[in-house]
Amino acid sequence: MVDGNRLWDLVENRAAASPGRTMLEDESGTTLTFGEYATRAERTAAGLVERGVREGTTVAWQLPTWIEAFVLVGALARLGARQVPLLPLYREREMRFVLTQTRAALLIVPGVWRGFDYAEQARKVTAETGCETLVCDRDLPETDAGALPPLAAVQHWPDDAPVRWVLYTSGTTSDPKGALHTDATLWAGAEANLTRLETTEDDFSPVMFPFTHVGGICGLIAQLRTGSRALLVDIFHPVHTPELLAGSDITMFAGGTAFALAFLNAQRQRPGTRLWPRVRACPGGAAPKPPELHHEVKREIGGVGIVSGYGLTEMPILSQNSIRDPDEKLAISEGRASPGVEIRAVSPDGEPLGAGEVGEICARGPMLCKGYLDSSLDAAAFEADGFFHTGDLGYLDEDGFVVITGRLKDVIIRKGENISAKEVEDVLYTHPSVADVAVIGLPDRDRGELCCAVVQCAAGEPPLDLEAMVTHCAGSGLMRQKIPERLELIDEIPRNASGKIVKFQLRERYAS
Repeated sequence: MVDGNRLWDLVENRAAASPGRTMLEDESGTTLTFGEYATRAERTAAGLVERGVREGTTVAWQLPTWIEAFVLVGALARLGARQVPLLPLYREREMRFVLTQTRAALLIVPGVWRGFDYAEQARKVTAETGCETLVCDRDLPETDAGALPPLAAVQHWPDDAPVRWVLYTSGTTSDPKGALHTDATLWAGAEANLTRLETTEDDFSPVMFPFTHVGGICGLIAQLRTGSRALLVDIFHPVHTPELLAGSDITMFAGGTAFALAFLNAQRQRPGTRLWPRVRACPGGAAPKPPELHHEVKREIGGVGIVSGYGLTEMPILSQNSIRDPDEKLAISEGRASPGVEIRAVSPDGEPLGAGEVGEICARGPMLCKGYLDSSLDAAAFEADGFFHTGDLGYLDEDGFVVITGRLKDVIIRKGENISAKEVEDVLYTHPSVADVAVIGLPDRDRGELCCAVVQCAAGEPPLDLEAMVTHCAGSGLMRQKIPERLELIDEIPRNASGKIVKFQLRERYAS
């Protein structure tokens, strides 16, 4: 493994150690070596300097999982800019909020991708925020790297590492929350993953989820540390993606339950032939999994099965299973605390609980973010002793393995992405046919959870139907990932004496 004090150190040191080794491939067959990556990142950094980017400049970007997105991350790391990666699913509401809160100086987007005009959306939003826009498809700005400013000095790594990342997550509030990360905190998250998986330069993994997710950035760090190879899939399709990868020499296919199910279904179409003969593990996480899925993957695809980890945007990979853990742990748990991490389950009054006792999972460790960009959110999330409230319910077993049983916060986790129920409810409530509404998550084998809107219709208005609901949400600027795929009409939304919606009753009613 190569070492260093920041992300750019890893880029340089890996390029020196493995200049001709392939780092990235994409679906078109384009490849990039570690040496080429460092060179292109420097040339792009120089091109961004000509557009006013300097150390500390806040740059938001919304590129798909392309080679160019990886190059952009390296370029911004070389300059010491503050990066704000945005999910490609973000639409006007989310983008307007993020650009206003971060005061980003520059927004980098593709033109038209997958039928959506990102450039037009960016122009519309930046006209209100004053942020500059740079439209880049496969043409990042590049120029001679000779005039690049010198690298900033590193002081007291990692404790005093500067904030270089604002990574947004949707929690219990209707607005996204910006978690402040340093290269050091993301490095710690990556380290937990690669050590438990025992990743080496011989590993080859597809990147099938948005690179702008915290897992994408941690994955890049792991690649640079180990010299492993990645195949970039710009958008995952449950049928076409496994077909694309059939017969390839991938060793791990990382992702959540939806990815594992897709690969398992593809394997079942060709019984008797191992489609991925070199697969040694299926790293999991991001969404609940049926315990039996681990055994199915191990038996039918091969390797050690699903090796789950647990983390949040605020604290990536705070626990992780090992490829050497027994099946009974791999099937139901999210592994043991990552190096340097302390985890405890606490009662509603904050008292630590014993092994097997269910409470809120709280943790502290080197991958924990430095707080939120909106510091008013910190008091509710962080204790004075440094423990972070995850909002998830679970327990630690007698061996220290973390088992997640539910959530305190009202969030639907659909294909590994958080959906704030309140945000969707607020949008639906503006429809004239809606008198009252509750948005709930329901168990779903393919998605982890699906998003269901339960609506009490307004008197005198036509009943809401699924098509009208989807049109209304899309027209309100809600990103596609958050639009409910199920609608249920009810005579009256159940509420308790204090006026709060009794959502567990709705979940029980509609779960079947």
